[in-house]
Amino acid sequence: QVQLVESGGGSVQAGGSLRLSCAASKNKFRIDVMAWYRQAPGKQRELVASATHAGTSMYADSVKGRFTISRDNANVYLQMNNLEPEETAVYYCYARVCETLFCSYTKDYWGQGTQVTVSS
Repeated sequence: QVQLVESGGGSVQAGGSLRLSCAASKNKFRIDVMAWYRQAPGKQRELVASATHAGTSMYADSVKGRFTISRDNANVYLQMNNLEPEETAVYYCYARVCETLFCSYTKDYWGQGTQVTVSS
């Protein structure tokens, strides 16, 4: 069982910056993908950015050029710049963890979420 612990949320004014961190507990096999999702009130959870074990990163179109995801083995970070009020949401850390040596079977894990509030 892998636990994900997030930190770094908070309140900021529009145009400001925040850095989110997520630390995964130790696992026998590698963590294949780590990502950040967010869920605003009354909306579906959406993918913000992801980073694979191989070093590939992907971003939602709405955050390209403003957000940067980085990963250090079992830790993942999200640097968020020029934040907008519409990005107020609970941000969740996600990990797809390999359950076998060659990652033929994986399991998904979620953090508890951290609140990000952007005021205008």
